[in-house]
Amino acid sequence: MEDCTVMVTGSSRGIGRATILRFARHGCSVIVTYHTRRGAAEATAEEAKRLGANRALVVRLDVASPASIREARAAVEEEFDKLNILVNNAGILHVGTIDQTSIEDWERTIRVNLTGAFLVTKEFLPLLRRAEWASIVNVASIAGQTGNIVASTAYAASKAGIIGFTKRLAIELAEEGIRVNAVAPSFTETDMVRDLIATRDQKEKIRKLHPLREIIKPEDVAEAIYFLAMPSLSGKITGQVIGVNAGRLTC
Repeated sequence: MEDCTVMVTGSSRGIGRATILRFARHGCSVIVTYHTRRGAAEATAEEAKRLGANRALVVRLDVASPASIREARAAVEEEFDKLNILVNNAGILHVGTIDQTSIEDWERTIRVNLTGAFLVTKEFLPLLRRAEWASIVNVASIAGQTGNIVASTAYAASKAGIIGFTKRLAIELAEEGIRVNAVAPSFTETDMVRDLIATRDQKEKIRKLHPLREIIKPEDVAEAIYFLAMPSLSGKITGQVIGVNAGRLTC
């Protein structure tokens, strides 16, 4: 595991942070990326080292900017000669009806959530190809699987796109032995959805939507990402979407 290198986009908080810490516990080297929260990213890296990460690098990365992505790759290559695992996690949440969604809202959401995953993957593929084994895990959402969820057409479309991107990329990279999978969480207790579950009544309403009567935690999603990323656990799984949704899609 000391030779395993993991990069997670948007990893200063939430699911991304939990994912970094999950890999750190098993001795992986981790690359913590952030857009604006450098202090939080540095804190995540320090915690990762405390938990056992072999090395921890902090890199600024705006997934909506090709120039920023190129700069991030250069920074990573100064420290690491290959990458085993890429987790495309960075994203933004837009909530509202189509009447409440401007073209700017739409384009920004698609640009960050979907195009960002494409741009980062394309730029970092050479590093993944240098590794003896490699895998990609994309963070989708239950909103990309069902319209019966609080979000917006822009957000749902971006996450449905991630699912399609995952399935096709898995086919394209299969001959190279690079596996590509996705997780699709339901409501997760992160900063991004805090306003949606701010009160006890709101939390109770959301719990009742899920057969397990649970709201997903970032660590739950991180565990699924870890499973899909590691060849020792899921070496024959590619092109799949695992729902971390407490049974929501069974209803």
